[in-house]
Amino acid sequence: MPRKHTKQSAQGGAPTATGRREFLQGAAASAAALAMPRWARADSADLGAIHTEVTRRHDEALKRLQTWIHQPSIAAENRGMNEGCELMMQMLRDAGFTGVTKVPTDGQPGVFATLDAGAPRTIGLYFMYDVKQVDPSEWSSPPWDAALVDKPGMGKVIIGRGAVNQKGPEACFLAALHAIRGAGRKMPVNFVFVAEGEEEIASPHFPQIVHRPDIAAALGKCSGVFMPHATQDVDGSVVLTLGAKGVVELELVSSGERWGRGPKKDIHSSNKARLDSPAWHLVEALACLVSPDGNDPIIEGFADDARPLLPAEKEMIATAGRRLVEADTKKSLGVQHWVHNVSWQESLELWQSRPTVNIEGLVGGYTGPGGKTILPGRAVAKIDMRLVPNMKALDTLEKLRAHLAKRGFGDIEVNMSGGYDPTSTPGDSALIQAQIAVLRRAGIDPVMLPRIAGSWPGYVFTGDPLRLPAGHFGIGHGSGAHAPDEYFVIESANPKVQGMDGCVFSMVEYLHELATI
Repeated sequence: MPRKHTKQSAQGGAPTATGRREFLQGAAASAAALAMPRWARADSADLGAIHTEVTRRHDEALKRLQTWIHQPSIAAENRGMNEGCELMMQMLRDAGFTGVTKVPTDGQPGVFATLDAGAPRTIGLYFMYDVKQVDPSEWSSPPWDAALVDKPGMGKVIIGRGAVNQKGPEACFLAALHAIRGAGRKMPVNFVFVAEGEEEIASPHFPQIVHRPDIAAALGKCSGVFMPHATQDVDGSVVLTLGAKGVVELELVSSGERWGRGPKKDIHSSNKARLDSPAWHLVEALACLVSPDGNDPIIEGFADDARPLLPAEKEMIATAGRRLVEADTKKSLGVQHWVHNVSWQESLELWQSRPTVNIEGLVGGYTGPGGKTILPGRAVAKIDMRLVPNMKALDTLEKLRAHLAKRGFGDIEVNMSGGYDPTSTPGDSALIQAQIAVLRRAGIDPVMLPRIAGSWPGYVFTGDPLRLPAGHFGIGHGSGAHAPDEYFVIESANPKVQGMDGCVFSMVEYLHELATI
């Protein structure tokens, strides 16, 4: 994973012979650093052969990732989805999966596949093939070019939409399978693979995939489910999480037509003297959802079912607070104060335990250059609500509707676009213990937290009827998910941060650890 820079152009290209020698030396150092004693008791030649194969296939793996990033697949815009799905399916076949099948849903299709290695243990895999929207004007390098650039302090990185969320880590996992097969070694576990193309729009149809009888039966044979991930921060540290908040994504729409007051279409603003405004009506509706400062949800019954932090979770957060650096976090977020000016420790507890109501965006009337004196007939607020354990997405949605109606805003349209319940996995599960073992053998003592404050649809695995442990794993670094200049480290300038080959090595080792723990 640590990687000396190869001699490459800023926009990519093959390394020179000198750069390749430096690269191979770095790969050897990475392999030695990550070799695990448990494996040494087996055939150490197996591990060495696989590491050699990972290094040998570096250019091939990088090209695979670049090809994947080249293909836009944006569910929110229904852009390139069929092509993105077909490309991922071919990548699965190339990596050794069989029965690779497109799974129809009421939205974008999912994918189901298996890989039977005749191993005693079977692991589930979760992939997503969709990515967030982009505004190319905000990027320093075009988002679909998958350019290799030198990033100060980080090394050689690949810039592109999906680079870290999640095509980079997923491509590393596929590269791990290619390396194991290329080295002529046996796959340590069997796989059941499920993927969706709607993760970035809150997975509205993912249950239709997982609950299909044949897929549910296959997943029922798994010991757990994991999603490839780049878990390292810029300093090489890792925060290991045991779950995620749930989410509801929706639009609130105020219109003169539905309200029966104000204009049905945009009209001259001089009429505001005698007409109601659907835009102000929406502002009033939004104000009734939260405290006057916008920080505390006041939707009636909103958090009644929310489970408070358990004592063990509070202790976990307290330990994390002592290990994480508040100033670094504030710098990375570009902020100076926590909500209500709470302490660092309290901010972490809120981050982990508080359900939220957030305005993602407000759209109404004229938003172009200069002014345009109109009274809009329609205004929209894009909202997300984050949920903590024991809260349910559909229950929360109904509480929002009831709250708006009770306060005189029953005319406001509430259009849920996606969402799901929170997810939790026991820290003593084999899935998590294998992650800890691999990280510690790599010299990383992970910071543990009860959950990520963001969301992923792991509830379909951890909830009924499967009740499987589920989580994320992968040693490597990237950043900029959902933002301009998203990147994934290919060749690291920091010996504590792993590059692409190191991420691939970590997947190999994780699979072997899962087979033996």
